[in-house]
Amino acid sequence: MALKITDECINCDVCEPECPNEAIYMGPEYYHIDPTLCTECVGHFDEAQCVQVCPVDCIPLDPEHEESREQLQAKYLRLQKNSSNTKAD
Repeated sequence: MALKITDECINCDVCEPECPNEAIYMGPEYYHIDPTLCTECVGHFDEAQCVQVCPVDCIPLDPEHEESREQLQAKYLRLQKNSSNTKAD
């Protein structure tokens, strides 16, 4: 399942550059994660990098976007393919 950033976020800016899928963005008050881009770092790392660097532990799993590891892997492959197609254009 995708991750989400809670309102406990302190806007420290450490998570955004760690996301290999560029799923993290600044919202009106704190950072957010685009669930269509979040793979929990499946395909890139063994653990979600944003969770590893968050100093206030405000990045839990998002129960509204449940996905199996296989679905996350498929999303990763789709994102990589789309990224390759964009670079070729």
